[in-house]
Amino acid sequence: MRYILLAAGKGTRLNPLAKNCPKCMYNLDKNMTVIEFMIGSIKKFDMNAEFVIVTGFMQEKLEKLIKNVIFIYNPFYKITNSIASLWFAKDYIEGDITIINADIIAEKRLIKNIVIKKIEGAKVLIDSSIKQDGDYNVQVKDNNVVVMSKDLKKYFGEYAGITKLDRNSSKKLCIEIEKMINNENYDQWYENALVQMIFEQDFKLEFIDISDFEWTEIDTVDDLLNAKEIYLKES
Repeated sequence: MRYILLAAGKGTRLNPLAKNCPKCMYNLDKNMTVIEFMIGSIKKFDMNAEFVIVTGFMQEKLEKLIKNVIFIYNPFYKITNSIASLWFAKDYIEGDITIINADIIAEKRLIKNIVIKKIEGAKVLIDSSIKQDGDYNVQVKDNNVVVMSKDLKKYFGEYAGITKLDRNSSKKLCIEIEKMINNENYDQWYENALVQMIFEQDFKLEFIDISDFEWTEIDTVDDLLNAKEIYLKES
């Protein structure tokens, strides 16, 4: 499977800790970074994994750290959001793909049982145990996502920064991203393209609840500590 890792952002909420490197390069110990742990864990369970990493902030450090992957550079990372980063990687949005925010860390059981698995349709990973203070939240009905937004006050769970697409749904997402970029919506999260597809095309976006697994997206200092705890348990 192809894995597209989005690593262009500056991570300003972590300043000054994230001033000198992308936050996905946070050291879990002296020999391991977040992104190295995730790539290594995926490779362990998917021998045919192909990685595309979209860079921006301090891209030269990531390119020096990670080998045998495809790098795509978003030169406008300072003034755009993840939809622009994914647009730069549009040639790779085809077939079965998994899109991962590069500042995610997840236990290996989650990677083995869900992240690397081939699916039909389109699915996002969400954590239903998070009902308050979620960062990007998801409301659902039955098996389908109704809406995702940072502005939701009542929601089923928090989006876990991972989207899985099959051949048909990845093609649809690529078309929608192209349309939004052409309409100058450079400042949007790429997930907002999925929401547009739900509203405008009756796109079926299902969810996988990962509340029984350990994971975190690194946005705050507390998240950094949580990431290290997850790693230590997995080591």
